[in-house]
Amino acid sequence: MTGGLNMDRSKRVVIETAAMDWEPSPVAGVWRKKLEREAAESGRVTSVVRYEPGSTFSSHPHPRGEEIFVLSGVFEDEHGRYPAGSYLRNPPGSQHAPSSPDGCDLLVKLDQFEPADTQKVCIQTATAAWHPGLVPGLSVMPLHSFEVEHTALVRWAPGTEFQPHTHPGGEEIFVLEGTFEDEDGVYPQGSWLRNPSYSRHRPFSREGCTIYVKTGFIR
Repeated sequence: MTGGLNMDRSKRVVIETAAMDWEPSPVAGVWRKKLEREAAESGRVTSVVRYEPGSTFSSHPHPRGEEIFVLSGVFEDEHGRYPAGSYLRNPPGSQHAPSSPDGCDLLVKLDQFEPADTQKVCIQTATAAWHPGLVPGLSVMPLHSFEVEHTALVRWAPGTEFQPHTHPGGEEIFVLEGTFEDEDGVYPQGSWLRNPSYSRHRPFSREGCTIYVKTGFIR
């Protein structure tokens, strides 16, 4: 699909969200920065979303699922309270009424689940275990896997380098803290990258960083 905003997944996209202006959503007190969007208020969406303190959404369904990473503050719905670092997957057909009494910022992905991916996920990454990565200085926290799609947090100690490698099913990165790098650029906190199928790079981090990473989602 090539219509909408950044919907051509054969193209590389790099956005520094910290430099973007907030745009109002249809709900008062809820703002967003659009990263990819299929249609005005429907279809596949990736956005950074801000809830002002006291903001509420009426109950609504997610026919093709919703994925959330809480960047700051505390997000809530009738099922729980989710502080910064929470990773949520609400499967296709789920429904909720979200709010944030104290305000929060979120990374939100809508309508991007495979129909058979029905697992509900809630991980508090602040207390979840890290595992050694493939090279010294790299730590990995798996978040979710379904078929060839994998989502994880990856922590890079200062000076960590990874070997050149290819992503057959594409790669999406959101820099949560620090600065991520490869031979094509320098990506500070808040950067969003989407690399197409069979893209290749040699990533590293001189400063150290933590990134959200999704691979295998372009099929």
